[in-house]
Amino acid sequence: MSSLTIGKLAKAADVKVPTIRFYEQIGLLPEPDRTDNDRRVYQEATVRRLAFIKHARQLGFPIEAVRSLLDLSDHPEQTCDSANALAEEQLASVEHKIAQLEALRTELKRMVAAGCKGAAADCQVIESLANHDLCQHDHGAPEPRRSH
Repeated sequence: MSSLTIGKLAKAADVKVPTIRFYEQIGLLPEPDRTDNDRRVYQEATVRRLAFIKHARQLGFPIEAVRSLLDLSDHPEQTCDSANALAEEQLASVEHKIAQLEALRTELKRMVAAGCKGAAADCQVIESLANHDLCQHDHGAPEPRRSH
């Protein structure tokens, strides 16, 4: 099995070197082996683990959910009930964000349509930004709380 330097690992996984160091620091990646001159060296398995983390983060999973998913991946004899629950929570979070973005789009379209060509004192965009009560949609609702 060949060893990789941190630069080669970063290139293989298409991430930046500081990202690798961060994931090591918070325990998502194991501490690497070190050469005699204290350089990090990684195995091919680290490329797969890093790709897993990157993909989970691209899907929006929070760090603690990624940690739980990695634990399941490391212990394949466990049931995948918690993985399903984490995916359901992430889906709910994404759906909430989409609904929030749709409300933002609707409100911004309304503001743009109501805009004026006169003085800033009469500008509906400025007025709407200054007074949230003029908005027709609640586009600032907090995200639902997560259990993980």
